[in-house]
Amino acid sequence: MRLRSLVLWDIRFQTRYGFYFLYAVLTAIYVAILSAVPESWREKAAAILIFSDPASMGLFFMGAIVLLEKSQRTPWALAVSPVRAAEYIAAKVMSLSAISLVVAAVLTAAAGVDAGANAGAYGSVGAGAFGSVDSYIVLLGTVLSSAVFTLLGIIIATRISSLNQFILWTVPVELVCFVPAILHLFRVGSPLADSMAANPRGPVQICMQTCTQTCTPGSSSAAAAAAWLRYYPASVCMEMVSGQVPSPIGILMVMALIGVLFVAAKYCVLNMWGRMGGGKL
Repeated sequence: MRLRSLVLWDIRFQTRYGFYFLYAVLTAIYVAILSAVPESWREKAAAILIFSDPASMGLFFMGAIVLLEKSQRTPWALAVSPVRAAEYIAAKVMSLSAISLVVAAVLTAAAGVDAGANAGAYGSVGAGAFGSVDSYIVLLGTVLSSAVFTLLGIIIATRISSLNQFILWTVPVELVCFVPAILHLFRVGSPLADSMAANPRGPVQICMQTCTQTCTPGSSSAAAAAAWLRYYPASVCMEMVSGQVPSPIGILMVMALIGVLFVAAKYCVLNMWGRMGGGKL
């Protein structure tokens, strides 16, 4: 019951400060951008747009949200209330994920292509990216990405005292999350992707060529980088946002990261409440 009340309060708070209006405008702009992008680039453009904005909005806006709550002395009230830190965090994740999910659904529909057009092009299963099957993968990836970025935003926001300070703290997080994910989306340094593009004759030839490339001198670093990027949580989220089915290990890595970030966010929220004289017993 408390969680439901917190989620509804967060939704009203976000509505009052124009979050929904802002993302209605941004969604219209993004749809216009996608309509102007050539169809061959539309899927990747949509994946980058979804991953870098609606899916990561918690990282960008959590500083403003927490600072606004502090200006209204909301954390002081929460600190002495029966509300738990885990409920406070879960409400933030759920309310922001709802916005991300709606925007991602609209952009997915705007970037839609013929089902199966890209089936297997990047290791996906079933219909092509943004097709009738993989659209569910896109939405699931958006929710997981939103959870990761919102938790990161909470961790940073509870430790800052100004918006400028929050922006400075988010810059390295953006570099660590966005750069590897975008490189993985375009398969930079992947011997398997190179062999698939150069030799589409069949899986046996592809595997043989890949083994040859990875065993030749000077290519071990590229293979190691490709393997690292494949299981990197941000890369796994990008795979899902682009409509690809990730590996089970990748899913486990993302879920483990969300668990670790949730525990860290809970610790940071309790510390923030403790500094206000309302630490939970």
